[in-house]
Amino acid sequence: MGFSHIDSNGNAVMVDVGEKEVTKRKAVAAGSICMSPECFASVRDGTSKKGAVLSVARVAGIMAAKRTSDLIPLCHPLNPSKITVEFTLHPETCEVKTVCAVCCEAKTGAEMEALTGVTVALLTVYDMCKAADRSMKINNIHLVEKTGGKSGHYKL
Repeated sequence: MGFSHIDSNGNAVMVDVGEKEVTKRKAVAAGSICMSPECFASVRDGTSKKGAVLSVARVAGIMAAKRTSDLIPLCHPLNPSKITVEFTLHPETCEVKTVCAVCCEAKTGAEMEALTGVTVALLTVYDMCKAADRSMKINNIHLVEKTGGKSGHYKL
């Protein structure tokens, strides 16, 4: 299987999507961050010294998803119609699970936007909590599902 972003000479190229059909697309990505019990409690209770960690991380994830083509060199710019970033707290493992969903009508998929959104949301949690716990671990960032386009539906 060849890579679509590499030409026959091995050069990086942007894929031509000009002939593709505009379709409704959705991509969902997920990941998590594990932290100490004390740090988790401050995130859960909203008592972090830097403020409302998850609120700031949500906005950061949305902003990042909107700007993905500025960060990933060969990524086409999209005009998302909806971006969500949701958090689920797991006190038994001191883990914050994060899901980013991106919807658009486009000629190319929104996977990179969803993956970027979840990654930046998790990095924001890390940044806001690093003074309390430098041993946090960001884990398992992955595509959960995508719909639309020629390749159809994918679900992990």
